[in-house]
Amino acid sequence: MTPMFDLTGQVGLVTGAARGLGLAIAAVLAGHGARVVMLDNDGPALDAAAAALTADGATVEAHVADVADRERLTAVIDAVAGSHGRLDIAFANAGVSAGPGFFFTPAGGIEQTRAERWDEVLAVNLSGTFATMQAAARHMKKQRSGRIVAISSIAGLMAEPHVGYAYAASKAAVVNLVRQAAVELAPYNVLVTGIAPGPFRTDIAGGRLADPEVARAFAETVPLGRIAGTDEIKGLALLLASPASSFITGVTIAIDGGATAA
Repeated sequence: MTPMFDLTGQVGLVTGAARGLGLAIAAVLAGHGARVVMLDNDGPALDAAAAALTADGATVEAHVADVADRERLTAVIDAVAGSHGRLDIAFANAGVSAGPGFFFTPAGGIEQTRAERWDEVLAVNLSGTFATMQAAARHMKKQRSGRIVAISSIAGLMAEPHVGYAYAASKAAVVNLVRQAAVELAPYNVLVTGIAPGPFRTDIAGGRLADPEVARAFAETVPLGRIAGTDEIKGLALLLASPASSFITGVTIAIDGGATAA
């Protein structure tokens, strides 16, 4: 089975790679032979993450880019594809929180949702994801191969009162972006999939899961009764990036401890 997960010689790109799920994804791609390009808008954190992976023997490079800055993002992706002569894998992972949902506070309700925050969240979670997919698709179509994986959320698959409206809306839109792009790009052998994580211990909500009460509330929504660690994304990410997923496209797969089944 090992050759099915071998990424040797492939170039993979991960946005939001300085920490959390993005860092875990970058690590597993590099650990299976890919040359990984790490993008993030936090330069110091990105440099530290890249240095740590390099010290572990990974082949990585880091570029500072904010996915909400489409011109800069596209320029970086084009430069990466040009310098390496190809782009095989792209994870559109970068995302931001919309703050607590109405389960936690009235400020998370529909009437209290601020227009500015709505715009900020959609600029990253939806427009930034689309811009990443768009730039990657341009190169993958030319080479007639590739994998694009967009990180959604179970909040994009179901009502999720623990998160803000803008987050839920943006992640639901990503699910349909995956479907749309998968159909268009299938003739070019470019596979497009999504991952919908449930509760994971990341910094996306400002570290709110470090609060025991918040963590308990999220864990109670999971049949397995716990919050996942970031390393638990690695198996699914590797599957969707590797030759093992050669007949999988157009779907968003939940990784949620059974939350969407409950």
